[in-house]
Amino acid sequence: MIDLTITEALKKLKSREISATELARAHLDRIEKYGEQLNCYITVTPERAISDAAASDARYAAGDALALDGIPIGMKDLFATRGIRTTAASKMLENFIPEYESTVSQKFIDSGTVLLGKTNLDEFAMGTFSKTSFFGAPVNPWQIERRLTAGGSSGGATSAVASGLAMGGTGTDTGGSIRFPSAITGLVGMKPTYGLCSRWGCVAFASSLDTPGPIARTADDAAALLAAMAGFDPKDSTSVKNGFDFNGELQPILGDGKSLRIGLIKELQDVKISDDMQKIFNARIADLKSIGAEIVEVSIPNILDALAAYYIIAPAEASSNLARYDGMKYGLRVDGADLIDTYKKTRASGFGDEVKRRMIIGTAVLSSESYDVYFMQAARVRRMIADAFRTAFDGCDLIVCPSSAGAAMPLDADLTPLEYYALDLFTVAMNLAGVPACSAPAGLTENGLPLGLQVVGPRFADMRVLQLAKHIQQFSNIDNRPTKVMGK
Repeated sequence: MIDLTITEALKKLKSREISATELARAHLDRIEKYGEQLNCYITVTPERAISDAAASDARYAAGDALALDGIPIGMKDLFATRGIRTTAASKMLENFIPEYESTVSQKFIDSGTVLLGKTNLDEFAMGTFSKTSFFGAPVNPWQIERRLTAGGSSGGATSAVASGLAMGGTGTDTGGSIRFPSAITGLVGMKPTYGLCSRWGCVAFASSLDTPGPIARTADDAAALLAAMAGFDPKDSTSVKNGFDFNGELQPILGDGKSLRIGLIKELQDVKISDDMQKIFNARIADLKSIGAEIVEVSIPNILDALAAYYIIAPAEASSNLARYDGMKYGLRVDGADLIDTYKKTRASGFGDEVKRRMIIGTAVLSSESYDVYFMQAARVRRMIADAFRTAFDGCDLIVCPSSAGAAMPLDADLTPLEYYALDLFTVAMNLAGVPACSAPAGLTENGLPLGLQVVGPRFADMRVLQLAKHIQQFSNIDNRPTKVMGK
């Protein structure tokens, strides 16, 4: 049962070939076997999972099954879950138990999913390897003995899904935090159009960039999860009145005489990527051409400035959002000699180094002396990038580019903060522009590690993005079944 996709499992559940309880127990058994080794969950919820599964079985018996009834998922520990610890992987919220449910997690409850637990991540989603987690880093299940990164910040979710410790997962993508980890773990990771999925009840990092999205083994599974997540939410001021309708299978967007203009970004052509990535990128583009795609060159003139703009805007918003953690209302409190001393001691103890670094950067660029020089300049670059994407899509339907420069690196790689930041080069521009982007498995390196390609579309072209991602995954022919990735 561990190797079933969500689509396959739903068919077997509906035919009563398997039960939701059996499916939940199979995944809980696998968590018990591999959970400590992979460190992909912060909190496991076996009692909740069995209860959810029993309710799903009752609905199947009554003929009242919901859209995702009985599907076991992992919820990124950034989404508030009523009565279940929600930590944001930080000491600051180590023991925080919300009295409310995030919109996304509520939508999954309303779709009948089974909650296995809360998945690991970078602290407050700030990082690239999930190494900034207060609870330690999750491990990539591919070649597990090498202790490679599962990516970040949604590394716990990608580790869990790739290893069969969940059938699907939720992530958030602020600068690539769904797409990068999905790429290096052989999964499909979708960053929807900004506003398509509600951020309400999700611990905020950078509010104008944070985008909840699904992580799954196939494009069809990602689409099924996105259909559950998407929809207008009056509690989120940035929520849009667009849904995502999905009938169970993505239809081909190419082949049988269908044509599509696929853009390759001129400014990324000279960016250094691994030989394996270049080989796989060329092979998949040739595959797409063979079934009717027209390949055109497009220009995003400021795309190489996106990284600098992102690392001004995101820390600035983080500095503002994290000001609420002062030891007064909830979370950690370390008493000091007076109010200011309490603030200082609470934040010094509660936040990790990377969070502190970004808060300091953010506070600096928002200061009166720096606001115009840094923050407003970054905002102008952001607008130029968004405009350039709109212009580019006048000349093509979708864009394809690498999701990363190469494959998963060792968790103990000796990188400076700037080198970690540079790993986001291929992903941050899409967040600045608010456009949908999906990483799809594209091939394996010579030593057997997965690589992903990214499909980017205009706003609200989420379905077309997933359709092309499905073509890329089919051409890649990667076997990403969990028992193939790390054994039974």
